[in-house]
Amino acid sequence: MRFRKKFFPACMILFLLSFVLIGSASAAALGVGTVNVEALRLREEATTESKTLLTAYQEETVVVLEEVNEEWYKVSCKGTEGYMFKEYLHLEVEREIDLGYGRVRDVDSILNVRSGAGTGFERIGTLNKDAVVKIAGISGGWYHIVGNLCTGYVSSDYIELCEPPVTTETQEEVKSGSENPGNAATDAIIEYSKQFLGTPYVYGANGPDGFDCSGFTKYVFAHFGYSLNRSASGQLDNGKEVALSEIQPGDLVFFIYDGATTRASHVGIYIGNDQFIHASTGSKQAVVISQLLGGSYQRTIVGVRRIV
Repeated sequence: MRFRKKFFPACMILFLLSFVLIGSASAAALGVGTVNVEALRLREEATTESKTLLTAYQEETVVVLEEVNEEWYKVSCKGTEGYMFKEYLHLEVEREIDLGYGRVRDVDSILNVRSGAGTGFERIGTLNKDAVVKIAGISGGWYHIVGNLCTGYVSSDYIELCEPPVTTETQEEVKSGSENPGNAATDAIIEYSKQFLGTPYVYGANGPDGFDCSGFTKYVFAHFGYSLNRSASGQLDNGKEVALSEIQPGDLVFFIYDGATTRASHVGIYIGNDQFIHASTGSKQAVVISQLLGGSYQRTIVGVRRIV
């Protein structure tokens, strides 16, 4: 009897390869678990002999990340990952509830934001890697995220739960430390932007080792979950229009150079005290802080947009 060699079609090989790759990726979160006993321990490992990390109490909620076995779930509780008994958690795969914040991970370039919980829904925006977003619920493994420019659904495969992007401050602390009292979010954006002072200006660069002007503003705001258009002119369509007399720290300020054919030639972030931070094409060719009014920049201002 003669045996013929069997050959897999190329498409079958690709299918099997993709299955392996998908299987090795992080799994989507299962849903929200509500504690249904008086107190439930979060363990370091999926065993009762393991160290207790913290305790959750009745009616408190956790994010159920995966099913470990018949007895245990891996969960995120109060920002800490660990393991809990399945028996003492009521799992809901779909629920609108404040789940805190998440950071974009495991993406090469961008993460799509969709109008609904699934890849079949319209793409309405994108997020960069390491962007931090507010999570307002979960549906079938997709997080419902909310923000001024970034409200929709993203796959939980690519989000890790994290601490808030800014620490909680009292109103008195905020008032004494900022021109923009009560808005800790814009304070955090400004402080984050300052860490790039001195980074070289490179035309077309998106960071973090080099920026052009709109690449810089896009990169900074993306870190906090705000998706801006790529060009300075395009960013004139983001956020809402603000009069120059009403400018506040955290606002984008736009300029146009003589002879320009676009709506805006340059953009920066106003940081208060008549100053703005930007990736400059001037003598330093780097991210710098410049005076906004009373100098050469004032006569070229063409708009202010509020993002936060």
